[in-house]
Amino acid sequence: MSKNPVVAVVGATGAVGREMLKILEQRNFPASEVLALASSRSAGTRISFREGELKVQELGEDSFKGVDLAIFSAGGSISEKYAPVAVKSGCVVVDNSNAWRMDENVPLVVPEVNPEALEKHKGIIANPNCSTIQMVVVLKPLHDAGTIKRVIVSTYQAVSGSGQKAVEELESQVKALFSMQEVEPKVYPYQIAFNCLPHIDVFLENDYTKEEMKMVNETKKIMGDENIRVTATTVRVPVFYGHSESVNVETQKKITPREARAILSQAPGIKVLDNPLEKVYPMPLFAAGEDETFVGRIREDETIANGLNMWIVADNIRKGAALNAVQISELLVERNLLRVT
Repeated sequence: MSKNPVVAVVGATGAVGREMLKILEQRNFPASEVLALASSRSAGTRISFREGELKVQELGEDSFKGVDLAIFSAGGSISEKYAPVAVKSGCVVVDNSNAWRMDENVPLVVPEVNPEALEKHKGIIANPNCSTIQMVVVLKPLHDAGTIKRVIVSTYQAVSGSGQKAVEELESQVKALFSMQEVEPKVYPYQIAFNCLPHIDVFLENDYTKEEMKMVNETKKIMGDENIRVTATTVRVPVFYGHSESVNVETQKKITPREARAILSQAPGIKVLDNPLEKVYPMPLFAAGEDETFVGRIREDETIANGLNMWIVADNIRKGAALNAVQISELLVERNLLRVT
């Protein structure tokens, strides 16, 4: 493609959609035009962008005429309906929902991990789950160095992963409790303020949640290795922004904590914060609003021959969603892949 692409952001008025627009502006994405698309409820809304404003247009069957790239952040049902429409119009889709992630014909991409997967796209590229993204950014360089056999992950996920209403619910519950008032859970089945919920998404027949199985299945697909064994426990915690993860890996070849720090310090998209004696370690407080994936508390698992424990933190709205989608889009432009094959 010789000209700069026309870009549409679908779900532009949501938290992730607005962040996508912000990142497109911050990174000076080479778009000749940017369109903001959303439901009829949001049509007419104006969003600041670059030197002016974007007027939100209602998403419809004809929204993708003349559009080269569509970045979706509007939920699985919307993506299932409109992504094929966009592709049929000659548009390449980067989708943030879970609608296409495990489709064998759709690449599931984290640019720092498997950018080569973009070469095989057939019009739709899937953006992985937020908790998976930050984990595989750290796992990939370690896998390259020592071949990961098994991963055990427990997550501590911010309420922003459930959307703006969840952020507002946590805020209102904290205020209510400090005022000695009763709280009424709406977004979550139980009070989230000053509580932890070992329940993200629906429970499946195997007693894992859908969120947990996303981490299991997506990790294998992104890493390109079905032999990696993954087990997950995902927990919602009363934090506004930033997912944290306790990750244990077992490798075929031994990697010492010192070697791991050196490897990860040189890896793209990662910032190592690991000096426990000086109280230096990643926290969501520091990760919020940042692009990097932070890793620390790197230490040997003394119960097995080749094991490491780590603590991984990232902003779930940025790297976990909007930034990763924009990075995919940048690669599509750089590699001249904005075409449907």
